[in-house]
Amino acid sequence: MLSDSAHIFVQGGHGGDGCMSFRREAHVPKGGPDGGDGGRGGNVDVICDDSLRDLQSFSRRVHFKAPRGRHGEGALKKGHDGEDLVIKVPPGTQVTALDGAVHDLIVPGQHVRVARGGSGGRGNARFASPIRQSPRFREHGLEGEEGWIDLRLKLLADVGLIGLPNAGKSSLLSRITRATPKVADYPFTTLEPVLGTIQGEQRQLILADIPGLIEGASEGKGLGHEFLAHVERCRLLVHVLDLQPLDGSDPAVNHAAIEAEIAAYDERLAALPRILVLSKSDLVSPEAAEAAVAAWDERLNGPRGPQGQRLGADGQPLEPWEAAEAAEVPVLVTSSATGGGLDELRALLLRTVPVRPADDALALDATIESMAEHRVYRPSAERDWRIARAPAGFAVTGPGVERLLKRHDLENEEALEYLESRLRKMGVIEALREAGFEAGDEVDIAGVAFELDPEL
Repeated sequence: MLSDSAHIFVQGGHGGDGCMSFRREAHVPKGGPDGGDGGRGGNVDVICDDSLRDLQSFSRRVHFKAPRGRHGEGALKKGHDGEDLVIKVPPGTQVTALDGAVHDLIVPGQHVRVARGGSGGRGNARFASPIRQSPRFREHGLEGEEGWIDLRLKLLADVGLIGLPNAGKSSLLSRITRATPKVADYPFTTLEPVLGTIQGEQRQLILADIPGLIEGASEGKGLGHEFLAHVERCRLLVHVLDLQPLDGSDPAVNHAAIEAEIAAYDERLAALPRILVLSKSDLVSPEAAEAAVAAWDERLNGPRGPQGQRLGADGQPLEPWEAAEAAEVPVLVTSSATGGGLDELRALLLRTVPVRPADDALALDATIESMAEHRVYRPSAERDWRIARAPAGFAVTGPGVERLLKRHDLENEEALEYLESRLRKMGVIEALREAGFEAGDEVDIAGVAFELDPEL
């Protein structure tokens, strides 16, 4: 079975801790601090790989964790950064990242970073100053980003075959391509999308047989609703309509039901170019098939004159520019049993399916190489913390102060002194004073109780 969705857990690597060390060498009386920084944790990237076709591999593995960074060492040795973890997905995969952003991976080599590794902690050598000549504290590395992300495969087919169950889509695909879908005389024979390829002299097209739709499919009824996403990337839809349904239903009603489901699912799909294929023509007489083509052509494209020219609402032939702008739905009669009309359909598809310039990976590479070198200027950090009244005093919350506390050992007096100086530079102490903070008040910072002196 085609696996077209996955829900996986990703976690960036933990940053390595900084090292607290002092230089100790023979005949060197004044060594000084030489603790190195910890390495950065590995990132988690999702990359488009053309060797894959579905998301089956994620049914066996759900959790993906990047390696952590190495701890720093003495002699100013920095810890190694953790290696990035690469998750490979097939072309056409849509990735919903941790922040809710949606990324489409279409061209092989495209990638998106879904979880960043934690930054490494600084060693004690980084805190040395003329005043603090022998710092006896260091920073801890931070944890990487983590959470669940969604992967959804939308097939990169050029043409989608749509229609009711048993309309003849699978038989049609097996005759005009080398695909071998299951063909039987009962509804919902096709349980998953099947791809086939048409090879022309100058181009290649990929066709997708979408499982049969029924009324209410866009609301979750039947099987087709699970695979409607696979026609989203198609550039042309072939509506396969049974000329003489075995259940005695009206082809016009069947056609309207499918078109209504497509429009309800996505308005953009409703605007895609169409080809109407009247299938199973071997079950009706040639005269009946010819009459059906004329009737459907008039229904979809309007009346025509004696010479085949399209007529306007006033009954007059349209001007050439008007006829060119008017959308036209070609109507063909085919028979998978006899092969009638299949060559015409194949030629029409090769001629009318729009070219997809984004598929040209070489053009994409050339565009990337032609981009000028640039420098990224990051905006200054904004105030990402807030102060609120608490039952025992005040509470300071926010990602900035939380990261600051995670980096330091709260049992180390020197680390606490440095931490208070950092809070002062961030403006936390001043903001507490403005909020009414006085000496002796308890301050809860990211869940840790502190006693601060606002006068120092």
